[in-house]
Amino acid sequence: MKELQKLREKIDQIDREILRLLNERSRLALEIGRLKRRRNARAYSPERERQIIERLLGANPGPFPNDALRSIYREIISASRALEEPLRVACLGPLATFTHLAALRHFGSSAQFVPVESIRDVFEQVRRGGADYGVVPVENSNEGVVSYTLDMFMDYELKVSAEVMLEVVHNLLSREGKAKKVRYIYSHPQAAAQCRGWLEQNMPGVPIRETTSTAKAAELASRDPQAAAIASEAAAQMYDLRFIARHIEDRAENVTRFLVIGNDYPSPTGKDKTSVMFSIKDRPGALYDILAPFKRAKINLTKIESRPSRRRAWEYIFFVDLEGHIQEARVMKALQEVKKHCLFFKHLGSYPAGEA
Repeated sequence: MKELQKLREKIDQIDREILRLLNERSRLALEIGRLKRRRNARAYSPERERQIIERLLGANPGPFPNDALRSIYREIISASRALEEPLRVACLGPLATFTHLAALRHFGSSAQFVPVESIRDVFEQVRRGGADYGVVPVENSNEGVVSYTLDMFMDYELKVSAEVMLEVVHNLLSREGKAKKVRYIYSHPQAAAQCRGWLEQNMPGVPIRETTSTAKAAELASRDPQAAAIASEAAAQMYDLRFIARHIEDRAENVTRFLVIGNDYPSPTGKDKTSVMFSIKDRPGALYDILAPFKRAKINLTKIESRPSRRRAWEYIFFVDLEGHIQEARVMKALQEVKKHCLFFKHLGSYPAGEA
């Protein structure tokens, strides 16, 4: 028992030292915040946060796990920012949607989350200044692109500041947790699509009622004994629902990519993505001419998607994600060549690549 007591006393001493250092770090962060305000610089710096966390992960000798270290420092950084004023972050509501979880993962729990009803509302909150940043889904590893988000970039002059990769786990929830009592299921269309095979096999003939979010589905199911909802574990806790089944997504690796939108561009980190959108002339070889500069510069395109322009029949807007930052010479040169062949060109953002 004496040996155990000595070890506990050492832990207590280390905890006091950690606390002292956290407060010292916070005082330095406050001073940096004051300097930024004098220079009218942005408080949120995703590139700097990436550098801090990656440096710590690279220096970590263990046994403390890197995943836990990443989570802890995200909260430390979030709390340090909030000492002056929390960042306001718009996301699809109510709280406990996957968009909210992605925002929480990226900004930490000390941010002030602003739940809204639609993707357009997220863009509108940031445009009007009701939020400093917004988080929107842009694509899923199984279901593909979220077209509505891409459409919003045609309507709003906002920039991509970061991306967040979130593993999405769907559960079937209800008040009693019994499948035989379910007469209908509330779900966001994307969530239902990602669970289509499971639903057809396990809940055949049960109709799906569309909702604006998975958390809204959970909220509705919490008030209806005949209903179930497809939603997250966080939604189950928030709305006091029981599990009928866990992990009902059709594919185990179900990852959704979210974009952080704001009014500024981050600086390069060395591991970045750039997003652009453009329209091209309707002529033979036009798309080839657009893609050739990327090939010559050996730039990898991670996504290319087309959407109707909504301005003229059969005119399309292309959305392209590529590896690299626009401040890199080869990226800048390639994009300048691309512009020569475009009717319209827009740089959406260059930002730190998200961690899967």
